[in-house]
Amino acid sequence: MKQRMRRGPWGSLAMAFLAVSLTIGMVIFPEDTFSSALVGLRVWWEIVFPALLPFFVFSEILMGLGVVNAMGVLLEPLMRPLFNVPGVGSFVMAMGLASGYPLGAILTSKLRRQNACSQVEAERLISFTNTADPLFMFGAVAVGMFGDATVGTILALSHYLASLLVGLCMAFYCRNAPQTSDHVVRGNILIKSLVELHRARKRDGRPLGQLMGDAIRNSVQSLLTIGGFIIIFSVLTRLATIVGIVDLIGAMVALMLAPLGIATTLAPSVVSGFFEITLGTQVCAAAMAPLTQRVAMAGAIIAWSGLSVHGQVASVINGTDIRMTPYLLSRLLHAVLAFVLTIVLWNTFSVFNITLDIPVFLTTIPSSNPSFILYRLWFTGLRAATFLGIAVLFSALVVGLTRIKISFWRVKA
Repeated sequence: MKQRMRRGPWGSLAMAFLAVSLTIGMVIFPEDTFSSALVGLRVWWEIVFPALLPFFVFSEILMGLGVVNAMGVLLEPLMRPLFNVPGVGSFVMAMGLASGYPLGAILTSKLRRQNACSQVEAERLISFTNTADPLFMFGAVAVGMFGDATVGTILALSHYLASLLVGLCMAFYCRNAPQTSDHVVRGNILIKSLVELHRARKRDGRPLGQLMGDAIRNSVQSLLTIGGFIIIFSVLTRLATIVGIVDLIGAMVALMLAPLGIATTLAPSVVSGFFEITLGTQVCAAAMAPLTQRVAMAGAIIAWSGLSVHGQVASVINGTDIRMTPYLLSRLLHAVLAFVLTIVLWNTFSVFNITLDIPVFLTTIPSSNPSFILYRLWFTGLRAATFLGIAVLFSALVVGLTRIKISFWRVKA
């Protein structure tokens, strides 16, 4: 399942030119390079590392114990008709929606390596499960950048609704492609899930101690790679701003925004957000533009997620046959849908004067404080468990209705 990347001479020349230019820029601007790298390192160490490490470890342990395979049997009746992916995709969806980038991509690549899903199914799955962290949208963006906690509600709703719409659209991607065999529910679905759990555990075969050691080692290695991408793109974005590339591209983006009725002052945020999500949302929040458009553009930037996250995804799926092109196209679709839904929800909330109570924890700016990390783990785990519980109930409902329908036709015949 190894990917073979073919580059022509011009592609190789462009990559070499970019690498040399970046190196020269770091030599010419050492102070800016150091400060931006330090910012990226601080974000990774204080926020990303403690937030993702426990979920990386426990996700791999659950996969090794066969729990994910058992969930695949339980949720196949729901995931297949909605998103055209196997039932194991429900675990990826729950963890991705709860934990944020790039856990959805990591879990999808693991399923593909285990042949738990086909190439096309993995491309469908990764397109809508690699989403933003809700705490980033509420705490960092809404409170830290916009100074308004209610903005987080609109951002989060539009982000996840748009993500689900992308999943429904991607169900038609390569519709006739071969798929993994469905778990046909004959008899008790709970018994079948337990049988699948036992089979998956036997196939893995690793003792619990080895499984935990492998999970920790692989998780730390993945997080080190993610940290490298965060630091590199922090430096890259800073250097591009210093030499005027951001302003140059921003002028061209402004020409495209004007006919759409979008404030041209948001162009710099689009360019910054194209590279890195945090910097893009910061520039967007500070722009001189109508609040509605600033929030909508921030939603689009979060949905796009930036080249930094895309680089992380590319490194994660390296060694599999999952292609980046469908993923990038789904990010563009997600950005457009998030922008539109943000404006729709903003107007709806304003017209009907809707206000939602927001827990104090969500309005806290992410930090390395131990209490915040514990609350974050509790909140994220609760969201994932709640989603899976609701999904299991809907799956059971689908199975029950299907059996009633079959019994009805048999009686009628």
